[in-house]
Amino acid sequence: MAWIGRFAGAGLALAVGIGAAFAENAERHGLSLFGSLKYPAGFERFDYVNPDAPKGGTLRYASIGSFDSLNPFIVKGRAAAGVSTFLYDTLMASSLDEAASEYGLLAESVSHPDDYSSVTFKLRPNAKWHDGKRVTPEDVIWSLETLTTNMPFYNAYYADVESVEMLSPLEVRFNFSVSGNRELPQIVGQLPVLPKHYWETRDFNETTLEPPLGSGPYRVAKVDAPTSITFERVPDYWAADLNVNIGAHNFDEIRFTYFGDSTIALEAFKGGQIDVRLENSAKNWATAYDFPAARDGLVRKQELYTSNPEPMQGFAMNLRRDKFTDVRVREAIGLAFDFEWANKTLFYGQYTRTDSYFENSELASSDLPEGAELALLEPFRDQLPASLFTEAFSVPTTDGSGDNRRNLRAATKLLQDAGWSVNEEGVLVNNESGGTLDIEFLLVSPTFERVVQPYIQALKKLGINGSIRIVDTSQYQNRLDSFDFDMIIHSAGQSLSPGNEQREFWGCEAANRNGSRNVIGICDPVVEALIDEIILATDREALVVASHALDRVLLWRHYIVPQWHIPFTRAAVWSHIAHPDPTPAFNPGFPTIWWHTGDEAQN
Repeated sequence: MAWIGRFAGAGLALAVGIGAAFAENAERHGLSLFGSLKYPAGFERFDYVNPDAPKGGTLRYASIGSFDSLNPFIVKGRAAAGVSTFLYDTLMASSLDEAASEYGLLAESVSHPDDYSSVTFKLRPNAKWHDGKRVTPEDVIWSLETLTTNMPFYNAYYADVESVEMLSPLEVRFNFSVSGNRELPQIVGQLPVLPKHYWETRDFNETTLEPPLGSGPYRVAKVDAPTSITFERVPDYWAADLNVNIGAHNFDEIRFTYFGDSTIALEAFKGGQIDVRLENSAKNWATAYDFPAARDGLVRKQELYTSNPEPMQGFAMNLRRDKFTDVRVREAIGLAFDFEWANKTLFYGQYTRTDSYFENSELASSDLPEGAELALLEPFRDQLPASLFTEAFSVPTTDGSGDNRRNLRAATKLLQDAGWSVNEEGVLVNNESGGTLDIEFLLVSPTFERVVQPYIQALKKLGINGSIRIVDTSQYQNRLDSFDFDMIIHSAGQSLSPGNEQREFWGCEAANRNGSRNVIGICDPVVEALIDEIILATDREALVVASHALDRVLLWRHYIVPQWHIPFTRAAVWSHIAHPDPTPAFNPGFPTIWWHTGDEAQN
């Protein structure tokens, strides 16, 4: 399950027994994919929030690039940061200290039959839009139909929703095309609900800078496209006193300022123009925070640990390009990457190599397939590499000295077996076509250039011609949507409850649809079958087994050259910004449950 609502969270269930037994179609206050909820009906608030957090102040945050639209639900244009997050309520809200659990937000209660063939939501009678009109089942129905029509992600995510109908002025039921999919009620609960009456007089398919009507805790206060957008807290927000919102939405204003690149944004943070920076550069984390305000204690560096699976980040190859269709070529390209040298030389030893699509979780495969996983993979034996059944997968390693000759020799052998040879000029040439192997790395940030350049030098030793193309954010998004690239740096995030989103990540239908998240272009019958096993898993054990199998197949196909991960979020925070300590187990909750202390005047 890919969490797309305001609250994000995944992990192991933290409590058992509460709400574990419900009669069929009984109304309940929440849903749990693992069968139990931590918080009982009528709970006061989530444990991790500060109920006494002060309300007020402005949070200033940096975004990179630019924006030209306030409609985040269409492919066209580049939507401003925060619009979908702050303006629209969803049917349910996820908690951040338990896994795959949701509680009523727009929906007062939820029910479903034992076979998960449908789900019914009863809306709260006091749920309203910012113009005072009530949120209705018609809004819910219109939202599903509109989002699945206009956004590829939602089309894939809600592919199993066959129909939706109004049962009463407060009730709406979603009917599914399949039975037994335990996550479908929950992913429907994540549906952003949009105001039908507002959009009926506007063209939903066009970009717009008109502040849209919402129902959430914030509304658009000021738009200065393409450089900034400011949200203001709605003083009469209908759900302010709901248990899922106690201690949340504390800032009076949230302002996103856009910068040309991350380096400029860092300087703005150091100059006090930005309040919080979530740092993704190991070099910056190690070297860039020794400035007067940090030395004086006005800025603190924090490592906010979570228990979530780490994303598979890596160099992703576009299978729509013929040069990447041979798995031996892809494996050879992976052998040329020297992570140990990069980690020591470029990243100050901060990272761990990623070797699973479900890193840092029980869903990650290991050793050899056995038991139920082996039984699941056995029917596909003739479609899979023999080594998948006889060798434990491992990413290539080096001693970190920069001498990668052993792996490069192995790569050369693979390329030769795939029909490539190096000519007298040291260039790799295809024995049949005579063509060369050229790879363009498409980047959106200059930050990664220092990582890619040494990799290109290593590929050159194999006779592969590498180059870098850095484009602005809009060009990058356009080329990504149309799959116009050789290799990109891609991150595939996962939760501890994978499900329908796997079709969007790795499925055949998504591979052929512009704008999908299957940027690699994977269309593999084995992968398709394993995705179905995940989606239709009847219990946690079956889900884990199917995830192991999918992970193993994706790894052995060598679609991505794995990079690295850290099990925490690096946050640099000015002293007038505070958050619960500790932060929730599965998400730091930024900025939803953070607050302004009022101790420091802002610029």
